[in-house]
Amino acid sequence: MPDIERLVNDFVAKLSKRKVEGSQATSRLTAELLRSVVSLQRLPPTNSAAVLIEAVRGIGVKLVAANPVELAVGNIVRRVLHIIREEDLSLLTSKTSDLALSAASDDEGTIDQDYDPTQSAAAAAAAAKSFLRPPSLHALLENMLDKAVPSNNYTSSSGGDSEEKSKADKLARTRKLKHDVIEAINILIEDIDTCHELIAEQAVEHIHQNEVILTLGSSRTAFEFLCAAKEKKRSFRVVVAEGAPRYQGHALAKELVSRGLQTIVVTDSAVFAMISRVNMVIVGVHAVMANGGVIAPVGMNMVALAAQKHAVPFVVVAGIHKLCPSYPHNPEVCLNDMRSPAELLEFGRFSNCMEFGMDSGAPLQVVNPGFDYVAPELVSLLITDIGGHNPSYMYRLISDYYSADDFDLQGRIHK
Repeated sequence: MPDIERLVNDFVAKLSKRKVEGSQATSRLTAELLRSVVSLQRLPPTNSAAVLIEAVRGIGVKLVAANPVELAVGNIVRRVLHIIREEDLSLLTSKTSDLALSAASDDEGTIDQDYDPTQSAAAAAAAAKSFLRPPSLHALLENMLDKAVPSNNYTSSSGGDSEEKSKADKLARTRKLKHDVIEAINILIEDIDTCHELIAEQAVEHIHQNEVILTLGSSRTAFEFLCAAKEKKRSFRVVVAEGAPRYQGHALAKELVSRGLQTIVVTDSAVFAMISRVNMVIVGVHAVMANGGVIAPVGMNMVALAAQKHAVPFVVVAGIHKLCPSYPHNPEVCLNDMRSPAELLEFGRFSNCMEFGMDSGAPLQVVNPGFDYVAPELVSLLITDIGGHNPSYMYRLISDYYSADDFDLQGRIHK
């Protein structure tokens, strides 16, 4: 059985060497790694959730440091930490409820005046509302079976038997915590795998007959969204900006044509000239920030400004795993990725320019950023796998999917 350290080091090497890129691929592999970590991690009978949280957080810091550009890695680490806290609280609430029921049954018909069933139910309802994900059918059935088994709450005459029973209960709770966390991570992985399909199902609500849609770059989410509208017998045209210098728009245009969509390819500099004829801009992004702004392929801010100038809706399609609880001004957020100058200038020409620049005293510098930041006021709508939202609603989604204690992974480690 592979040990945790070797699994982590292998994935860190892949991230640092960029053998794994893209939000969906990194998210899924991160979730799978953390699932293995939870399964292999040895936990003490007491305080098991805290030990598991510290182990996952320590691994998360290593993963984020391996490639800070892939913000989705940190998102998944925080999601798993939130899952652990949620499942631990769920077990604690269930145990407290069982103890209250046992105390009531042992009272032989006498009613404790200090016990208020209404207040207890209200507290349980309030706790349930704070959970992001409702318990699965499997977990509900397990809880029903556990409660159906009568428990002997009478004090044993032997202190050793009482200690053994207490230790067995703690071990059973630790095993159930692991089981519930792994089950929740499995659901998270399934959500990552199906995010494109869930987003694409909403396409017919936003794309209408004979519209002109503009997009930039090559996003699988945007591609599936457009193709889903085509499958619903919607006739529309797609204008694809080529996305220099990597020209990912060329590949997207070929895929759209192969699926029967009317496609027009334009240069990035022609976007402003074309935007007045466009009904909507639909794009995929790299990450969604806590303020509703997005990190997207380079050139996207220009498209968003042109859309705002001509009052064209700027719609972003992104899976919820791309939602980052950090703000753009946070120092730990890597907003950009400087790519190789060779994408802009061939090595031979670059070398000649460098030599000429050195002789003239003005060396040539080539800057090739990979991403743009688009402010939230330029975004009209964010469509995720759980529905469409205004950028100002991101704070609410963050409170549902993340715990405030996990926002700063690095800071918590050094405390």
